[in-house]
Amino acid sequence: MTTKDPVCGMTVDPAHAAGSSDYHGETIYFCSVGCKAKFDANPEKYVGDAPQQTAVHEHAHHQHHDQHAQEHAATAKQWTCPMHPEIVSDRPGACPICGMALEPMTASLDDAPNEELIDMRRRFVISAILSVPLLAIGMTEMFRSFHTTWLPWLELALATPVVLWGGWPFFQRGWMSLVTRNLNMFTLIALGTGASYAYSVAATLAPGLFPASFKEHGMLPLYFEPAAVITTLVLLGQVLELRARERTSGAIKALLGLTPKSARVVMNDGSEHDLPIEQITAGMKVRLRPGERLPVDGVVVEGSGIVDESMLTGEPIPVEKQAGSKVTAGTINNNGAFVMRAEKVGADTLLAHIVRMVAEAQRSRAPIQQLADRVSAWFVPAVIAVAVLTFAAWALIGPEPRFTHALLNAVAVLIIACPCALGLATPMSVMVATGKGATAGILIKNAEELEHFAQVDTLVVDKTGTITEGKPKLVAIETVGGFDEKRLLAMIASVERASEHPLANAIVAAATEQRVAIGKAEEVRTIPGKGVTGTVGGYEIAIGNRALVENAGELESRAEAHRRKGATVMFVAIDGNAVGLVAVADPVKATSAEALNELRARGMTVTMLTGDARATAEAVAHSLGITSIEAEVLPDQKESIVRKLQDEGKVVAMAGDGVNDAPALSRAHVGIAMGTGTDVAIESAGLTLVKGDLRGIVRARNLSEAMMRNIRQNLFFAFFYNLLGVPIAAGILYPFFGVLLSPMIASAAMTFSSVTVIANALRLRNVKL
Repeated sequence: MTTKDPVCGMTVDPAHAAGSSDYHGETIYFCSVGCKAKFDANPEKYVGDAPQQTAVHEHAHHQHHDQHAQEHAATAKQWTCPMHPEIVSDRPGACPICGMALEPMTASLDDAPNEELIDMRRRFVISAILSVPLLAIGMTEMFRSFHTTWLPWLELALATPVVLWGGWPFFQRGWMSLVTRNLNMFTLIALGTGASYAYSVAATLAPGLFPASFKEHGMLPLYFEPAAVITTLVLLGQVLELRARERTSGAIKALLGLTPKSARVVMNDGSEHDLPIEQITAGMKVRLRPGERLPVDGVVVEGSGIVDESMLTGEPIPVEKQAGSKVTAGTINNNGAFVMRAEKVGADTLLAHIVRMVAEAQRSRAPIQQLADRVSAWFVPAVIAVAVLTFAAWALIGPEPRFTHALLNAVAVLIIACPCALGLATPMSVMVATGKGATAGILIKNAEELEHFAQVDTLVVDKTGTITEGKPKLVAIETVGGFDEKRLLAMIASVERASEHPLANAIVAAATEQRVAIGKAEEVRTIPGKGVTGTVGGYEIAIGNRALVENAGELESRAEAHRRKGATVMFVAIDGNAVGLVAVADPVKATSAEALNELRARGMTVTMLTGDARATAEAVAHSLGITSIEAEVLPDQKESIVRKLQDEGKVVAMAGDGVNDAPALSRAHVGIAMGTGTDVAIESAGLTLVKGDLRGIVRARNLSEAMMRNIRQNLFFAFFYNLLGVPIAAGILYPFFGVLLSPMIASAAMTFSSVTVIANALRLRNVKL
């Protein structure tokens, strides 16, 4: 839950608030120390008799919103800062911390035009038109003879609308940064352009106020030209930056565009009508024709089709769908025709879930951002100090004209050192990478998970449903003492029908296929890690491992033969006597070997976890080249195995799909849920693979490494740019080469640095995973 700062009106996440105050028994949070100071000085001015705090936002991962809350969340538009996601506002504006324009928290296909971009573009065009004559005056010798007459007034007339109107947003944000004590890039811009313009106005209106030492060739130098041109170049930078930032939401808009506006619904009377997507409810039947996009999640009930799921899973090969197959909103029915029953609609579809996860991940902060935050905290004050020292050094010991050199070099330092590139380095890469992941079937809960994944050296993989298909089949049934196999199958199927375990489903499916009569079981009880017991027709039935069926010695050799083939064996006892065994095999996914080989080639150690007997586990592991095995693991032991590896200094990722994997997924440095698994597993994980294919882990690793490489490039460029640019702007090259950096060139360089960082981040959209 977030609250509103009563001083500036911005919305603040309490976990990231700059400060808080207790007032009338309530805790009030602030976006900056400046707002806290104002409030503490006069709280009644802002809240009256009692604090007014308004909850405006809840994180998207809260799954139990009521319908009204969901409708409100869908219609309420909110804005946030890409560099400071704790700032949330119900209207567009500027971030009170960094001054950057806020942007919508969630992209929408019907988003109105970006008013900030339109305004900045208008200001830039008009400012550029007025700045061109000023630039021409400054570069043309013929105007110098008129300098004492009408020329200063012409420059004043041209520069004033550029600086005061075109640059007004910069002065507003610069002033806010001083009021809230959050010095930022606009502090430097306002100081630089404001000093140049204010001095020039004073020199034009009252030249007699200045000492003769300020004059050059008998005239006071004017700096209308750099003040106007710098403002224009900064406006150009804002236009380019805003346009580039809009492109970072392209992945979300592309996902939103996957849902059709309407669908053909089959009515109960057999008639068919096209209905808007908003009117489709769970249980309705929808007809899909060739080439149409699926409007909702559901299951095929009639017909068949070849569905392209690449936009959600990243897999290029279409999938055949028949009666009983699950289908997902946003995918395309390439060939064939079928009728599906809607199961999840609107905000409940997988596509809507993906959009929410991407939007939330894009607003999260990678730990590496803390480096930029620490630098930014002292950077602007340090730059102002350097600018003051630069002015003093040039004014005291610099060559003539001293004042001109002092002012221009100080302004150049202020302008070139704007920390915008430094602040954008990490958030832009995170936004593009999470969007790229979504289009490749990788859902990322937050940037921290993706950063950590680049450091993972050990991958723990649950066997069933992760390495294997998770759809076991009965491959053998054996009895002793002449006990009838079909009778045994009927009895154990009666007990297992009450269980939801995949092995139980395989037994029930085999009994149904063989047309064996399944009876009614009573007193069915599941014993975790051992098996299940129940009573059928007065007989006590036990199905499980040796820990449950203790007297199965004579069956052990037969069981071992099945285990060596990779099957899971369950012993069966009736009234305490072992009477047989069933062997169930879970086929290894066709893509598991390829994915695991690639991960090992990337330096990862792979450990397989399974509750199966060691012989079964070793058979599967041998076929995949896995040497580290944890077999016969009880559900509550998985988390302790992950912790043990972490205690050994390993950076561990855990991949699983079951409810009993959730504690281990939470414990691991990075939890990876297979999208075919349970909701509990998905909620516990940091990454979710929509396809449920281990090759998705390879893609996620590639994406993680690409994002971190991109962030480091951005940070290096931003640091290097400032370390190089500030000394040059201060005039360090002048004693050696006679070179000074014009404030206008400094402004162009500052703009170039920000745009370069964003352009580099956008390259992640084209990285091959």
